[in-house]
Order: sequence, then structure tokens, then C-alpha cells
Amino acid sequence: MHVIATAGHVDHGKSTLVRALTGIEPDRWAEERRRGMTIDLGFAWTVLPSGRQVAFVDVPGHERFVTNMLAGLGPVPAVMFVLAADQGWQAQSQEHWEAIEALGVDRGLLVITRSDLMDPALALDEARERVPWPAVTVSGETGEGLDELRRSLDLLLAGLPAPDPGAPVRLWIDRAFTIKGAGTVVTGTLAAGTLRTGDTLLVDGEPVRVKALQSLGEPTGEVTATARVAVNLRGVERDRVARGMTLLSPGAWAATDVIDVRLAEPRPPREAVLHIGSAAVPVRLRPLDPALPRAPAPAMRLARMTLSRPLPLRIGDRALLRCGGRPITGVLVLDVRPPELRARGAARRRAADLALVASSAPGAATVLGWRGVARRSELAAMGCDVSTLEAPGAGDWAVDPPRWSALAGRLAAIVADQPGIPVDAARVALGLPARELVEALVRARPPLSVSDGRIGGTGLPEPIVKAVEALSKELAAAPYHAPDTARLAELGLSARELALAARAGLLLRLADEVVLLPGADVGAARTLAGLAQPFTAGEARIALDTSRRVVIPLLEHLDRAGLTRRLDDRLRTVTELSKEEARR
Repeated sequence: MHVIATAGHVDHGKSTLVRALTGIEPDRWAEERRRGMTIDLGFAWTVLPSGRQVAFVDVPGHERFVTNMLAGLGPVPAVMFVLAADQGWQAQSQEHWEAIEALGVDRGLLVITRSDLMDPALALDEARERVPWPAVTVSGETGEGLDELRRSLDLLLAGLPAPDPGAPVRLWIDRAFTIKGAGTVVTGTLAAGTLRTGDTLLVDGEPVRVKALQSLGEPTGEVTATARVAVNLRGVERDRVARGMTLLSPGAWAATDVIDVRLAEPRPPREAVLHIGSAAVPVRLRPLDPALPRAPAPAMRLARMTLSRPLPLRIGDRALLRCGGRPITGVLVLDVRPPELRARGAARRRAADLALVASSAPGAATVLGWRGVARRSELAAMGCDVSTLEAPGAGDWAVDPPRWSALAGRLAAIVADQPGIPVDAARVALGLPARELVEALVRARPPLSVSDGRIGGTGLPEPIVKAVEALSKELAAAPYHAPDTARLAELGLSARELALAARAGLLLRLADEVVLLPGADVGAARTLAGLAQPFTAGEARIALDTSRRVVIPLLEHLDRAGLTRRLDDRLRTVTELSKEEARR
């Protein structure tokens, strides 16, 4: 089955068209039929010539019922945009179209109806200036053009991407009612996943059982997306469920009331209403990137959004922001577990992180980079694809590779200073959430080992450890100012000591006497990814604020690590791996 919304301001013509196409009256209320005005969501369905089933969510067109319109538009993958030949493009048509664009719905069909009342050519030309979709002219009253409309719908549906039947369920509830003898029933558009009779789902965090399912007016034991579905819930009182709530697969969603977003709005309001799925939730906004006085307003803004109630949101979700007197604004969710903004300058630093990915949803590696350490299951619940995430860790835990490298160096220094330190004490010192991560770090850094709950030493004499600590302080201030041979000798680090320290994970050795801190190579990759590509060694030297003595072996190391690729004798380019590092 496929589900599309019918939008456009022309209520009577739209409902007449849906009724002529399906034989079902989408206006459920007597008042709607009396006034010729769609007030709430309507539903209808039919079978197309190909045998495909299509369901329609008919949304109100009048400006007084925009909230209801957005509740029906939110979960659908495609739209049938309906205009009247005798009315053309209206202000409300523009608002519907802005909502469709803001949600990122890029598949649809333009339909000019009521062609029996007026030549549709003028309305069609006017609409085509804004709507790039294939167009059909019809009359719901005479039936003219309906066969062509059915064929066009078939072509539209054939091109829609197939939803994932194994995805976790998030069913936005758009109706809730009681049937005598059956109990509470909720309906919605199933955009992904599969529902089965007997499933246990969550409503407001509480488990509920699926007693029965119905789709397109017929009982069924299983419904696979995309589909309109009615769910009979066992033992649930009617007042526990309402439009804007969700049925969720347990453990697969992160409910949140604070998110970081990208807004298609140069000067966002302080307060507005967020529309996503069938929900409409008041929110407060805090811009993260400051608007400079007298500077032209940017086309997009980054903001921290606080919701009046938690919603099950994911990174990459698209939503709408609505505030009286302003156009509808598109919202892209960038983070659903953002860090607190307490320290001075924290908002600006957060904006800098988000700006690297603001044009699209961040991937799992980027989100892990923001956190340093996270559970893979948590990343998945946040909306990240962890199937291709390559990151060290233990069990369900994953660690950002640069953070892992830095932790290994810190662990070696801790053990050198406190031989035989308990694993749990090392975990606290490193700020790690799980003992198994410390044990994994130990296994990754021989000659460290765990015996009787304690960590064995680095095998390095104390003078070497102290010398490396002194060198680390110098490199922390200037990461790519590798000390020369004379300074290394002053510190007591000859070639032998440097080799031992590098083997213990305390230093990154690029050449015989060119050493940096662990993780400096990944930091260099991030910096170089920001250069115009390809780049020369001289440009890399300037960007990294270092010398030729350091930059040449560093670039050769980056080549071997797959972070850069040499094109010829002069030029290199960063690899996709480096670009991913830059986005973290």
C-alpha cells in the first residue's frame, strides 16, 4: 500500500475529487459536508489500474485549520497538490506549498480540478511557476481526466522509495476513539516498520498490547509500511491517547525535550510551535550562532530548541516551525541529546561543531565524535546508522578513535605513575563509564596487562615517563612544534627512549627523532580537510603552523594511514576518512 496526502486550499473541489476517485466520502463530519469545508483529516483509498493500493489523507485547506492540515501532512512520503481551475493560486495554496517544501517532500502530483467550470490552463500555468511536479487536469463532477489521474498516480507510486519493513515503529496518532465491544482504537500512517497483532508497544513510556489491526477497512494480523492502519489497543482507556502521541517500538527511540536544529529562518522567534508527525508542541528557541549587528542575516540558523513536552525524535527528522505572523519554517534535527551550555562561549563552540554538518544530518561517526564515548544502541535510538561505524570500544560501547588514542596515552601515564592501579580506579581517573572499556584499552596497549583486578605497568623506567610528561606539556601548547634533537636530549629522550615511549602508546613517532602526541595525526587530518583541495606540503605546513622537518614525515604518515592521498610530486588530497574526521 502507498499513502499520500491531498493538499491545497480548495476544500470542496478536493473532497469531491477524492470521492470521485475512490467512491469514499473523505469528509467524515456532517458539518463538513454541509459547509463544503474540510475541518479535520479525512481518509479514503482505492486500487489503481496496476493493482497498487493507495490511501489518501485529505487535509483541510482553510487557514483556521492549519494545525490539522500539518498533522496529516507530516508522516506522508508524497502529496497530491490540488488547485481549482476557477480559483487558481491562493494565499492558502502558498502556505500549503511552503509546508510541503519545508518538510522535504519532493515527490508528488499537481492536479487542477473543477475543469468543468473554467479552462484550467491559466491555473495550471500559474501553479507550474512554483510546483515542479507532473500535472493533470480533472473534473471531480464529470469524471473527465480521472483515468489519466489514476495512471499518473501509478507512475508516482512506482517511483517512491521502498520503506524499511524491519525498522522500529513510530506511529504518529492522528485519531483516537472508542468502538463498543472493542475498546480504544487509534489510527495513523505507518511510515516504516511492521505492526503485528500481539505486539507490545509504548505509549507515553507505558507498554500497551495490540489487540487487533485493520487497514483499508479490513482486519489483518500484520501491516507493513507504508500504510494507513487502525490499531485496537488492549486495556487502554480512551483518555490515555490523543492526536500527537505515538506508538513506539520499545527501546528503539530517544524521547527528548531539548534538541539542536537547523532552521530555514534568518531571525527565529523566541517562542513558536513545532509540528512533527501529528504533534504540535510549543517550543522555546535559543540561537547558537550570534546575529551580528548590521550584518546581513544568514539564510540558515542553528538553534537550541526546548520542547514543552518530550517527543520521540531522531537525528535527521524534518519538522515545521510555526509562529503567528511569520511564514512556516523548515526544521532539520541535528542532535537529540545535545550537551549542556554552561561555560562561557559554549553556545558558539557548539554552533561551530554543528556548522560542519548543518547542510545534512550528521552520521554516527560525527555524533560519536561529539560525545567521545557512547553506546551503539543509544546512537541507533538517536537515529544513527551504526552498521558501518568503525570505532574501538567494548561490548555495546564505542569510543571516538582520537579519544581512544588519547585515553590510551593517559592510561599509560597513570599506570607508570601508579603501578598496580585497580581497574576501577583507572576508570574513574579516565572518566570512563564502564570497566570493560578500561580492560579493552589495556588489551590494545601491550605491555599493559590486568592481573587480579590491577593494571600492570608500562614497562618504562620512571625517568622516561617523567620526560614524556614534560614533552607532552610542551606539545599541548603547540601540537606540531616537534622538539629538535637538542631539546629531546635536554629532556633525556634519546632514540632508544623515544622508541620505548612510542611502543607504550605515549608518543606518536613519525621519524627517528620527530615525535608528536598520540592523536596529532587525526587532528592534522581534520585541519587539512578544511583546505582547498588538492594542497601542497607548503600549504599544509602553514595550516598546521609547523616546519618542513615535521610536515614531510607527518604527511607521509597520513598517506600510510589512509587519511591523505598523494596525487603527484607536489599535490595531495584528503580522503573520505579525513572528511569524516573534519565533520566530527
